[in-house]
Amino acid sequence: MTFEQLNRHIIPMTEFTLKWRFTEEEYDCLSEQHLNELKPLDKVGAEFLADFLNDCKVHSELPFKNGMFRNLDKAKILENNDKEITKWLYQRAIPFDKEVFLSWNGNNGMITKWKFVVKYWNSIFYGGADDLTVFDQSLEWTLFFFHEDEIHFGTNKNYEPIVEFDKDWFVI
Repeated sequence: MTFEQLNRHIIPMTEFTLKWRFTEEEYDCLSEQHLNELKPLDKVGAEFLADFLNDCKVHSELPFKNGMFRNLDKAKILENNDKEITKWLYQRAIPFDKEVFLSWNGNNGMITKWKFVVKYWNSIFYGGADDLTVFDQSLEWTLFFFHEDEIHFGTNKNYEPIVEFDKDWFVI
């Protein structure tokens, strides 16, 4: 399989194991428009993402294989610092419309745009329960949500975080 073929493995949100994170009021109830931007994958698609990360040895050491990225940064998720984490993700300087892949494990995967990771990171990731890798197929950068409430970012780009934060940044 290739990344281009992943679109054949998109399933309806109603069939996604983690749908409750996005569709149930006690967690987060996204609008239909935003739900349509989250493209869950079937088991074959999720396995492809997990195998890709494994074959590239992305996490052969934690958070990333030694020497994989020139630039590393991390953030700690604390109680009541959601806004700071959103700002930190925003500042990674990844284009908001960039297609990204999410891999929780060999059973759960998703395709979406970077802006939805930034906006809904606390629905996508549950500390204590998840290890989640967000990446694009070039592996020029990778974001790793570690189950101990840490977020690790690695990139090979000459990287400067965006200093300015536009509070009205989220536009569909």
